[in-house]
Amino acid sequence: MEKELMLDTVLQYLAEKRFTALRTLLSDQQGADLAELFDEIEREKLIVLYRILPKELASEVFVEMSPEQQKLLIDSFSDFELRETLNELYTDDAVDLVEEMPANVVSRILKVSAPEKRRVLNELLKYPDDSVGSIMATEYVALKKRMTVADALDYIRAVAIDKETIYTAYVVDDTRQLVGLVTAKDLLLSKTDAVIGEIMEENVIFAKTGDDRESVARMFDKYHLLALPVADREGRLVGIVTVDDVLEVLHEETEEDFAKMAAITPTDKTYLKTSVIETFFTRIPWLLLLMISATFTGLIISSFESALAASVILTSFIPMLMDTGGNSGSQASVTVIRGLSLGEIAFRDAFRVLFKEARVGVLCGAALSVASFIKLMLFDRLLLGNEEITLTVAAVVCLTLMITVLVAKVIGCFLPILAKRIGFDPAVMASPFITTLVDAISLLVYFSVAKSLLPI
Repeated sequence: MEKELMLDTVLQYLAEKRFTALRTLLSDQQGADLAELFDEIEREKLIVLYRILPKELASEVFVEMSPEQQKLLIDSFSDFELRETLNELYTDDAVDLVEEMPANVVSRILKVSAPEKRRVLNELLKYPDDSVGSIMATEYVALKKRMTVADALDYIRAVAIDKETIYTAYVVDDTRQLVGLVTAKDLLLSKTDAVIGEIMEENVIFAKTGDDRESVARMFDKYHLLALPVADREGRLVGIVTVDDVLEVLHEETEEDFAKMAAITPTDKTYLKTSVIETFFTRIPWLLLLMISATFTGLIISSFESALAASVILTSFIPMLMDTGGNSGSQASVTVIRGLSLGEIAFRDAFRVLFKEARVGVLCGAALSVASFIKLMLFDRLLLGNEEITLTVAAVVCLTLMITVLVAKVIGCFLPILAKRIGFDPAVMASPFITTLVDAISLLVYFSVAKSLLPI
């Protein structure tokens, strides 16, 4: 059913108080779809609809809701209802909830949580936001080497309802050291009297709690994983990360990088839910910074005012040179930022990247200079009859173009690598920042070349 039709039907059933039919209708939907649907419904009706949902589906919908919707429901819950909702959440989802809520709501969540749940939440909240420990779940299946396949299957049946995933089970010793893993396929295809220690895979890929979550996301892609065990510093199994957690990390990091590359402060809210004032505050700091930095180009132009007065035609080529330089730098920076985010480029590769981009810059600069020279001499001078464009002026423009493209490529590739090395986000060194820097350099090169070749 289409979203608009579904919304109309739900509101109609609610208005007619056809709660049984409404419960049946909602029960056939996916949790993520209902969360998106509920986003279009006003406060009072949302609370009623949520209470109509079956318990298991309600928890699925709650996880997918926006923080604003979650807070709205929490405020309407009794302590008992809040405790029941928390009990239905896996620990990684509960941690996400706590991190998104204001302090007074967090206090209430921790207060009503069961002691064991509270202990786990407090432990996970200690991990840095960018670490894998902050996104792991503690609900996993742990087996012992001495178990038989039959014992393992019986155990999984008993605990499966509370586990994040049962498709991969992890084998630990008596000190909870991770020693192996078995998949559901291994168990189903093995004899029931086979011992887990004999059929398990011992070469286990795992992460440490302090590992960067982006690097863990790349492990999922590299090894085609659905889940990854997480160990503490002593090698004890403490949790798992599943593919849905990784997809969320990739989504958040991508959104953050896009914002920074566009010179916007990252925000967790969607565009339509971000107010005008909030949007203003995410953009104005960068605009102010870039505006102030752009004044350097004005100072450069002012310092060469006499040169421009002597050869006014030079002024008409400034936008082309600045734009081409900025675009060239942006191409290099975006390519390198992507390589850094995917783990394809490290600081040790800086010289190789610089050498490659320098060669690319020479080729691009040469091609653009030739095209510009042909355009200036044939189109501007011969066809349009612009006598101010002499062979020397064309040489100044083309030589500047070639140098600018080369410098822009080098700067565009090196600054993100340098930023990564000193601990900054490489995305900050993207288009706006590099464009402003290259603009200033292109003007300096332009006027220096012009003073060398022209009588100004």
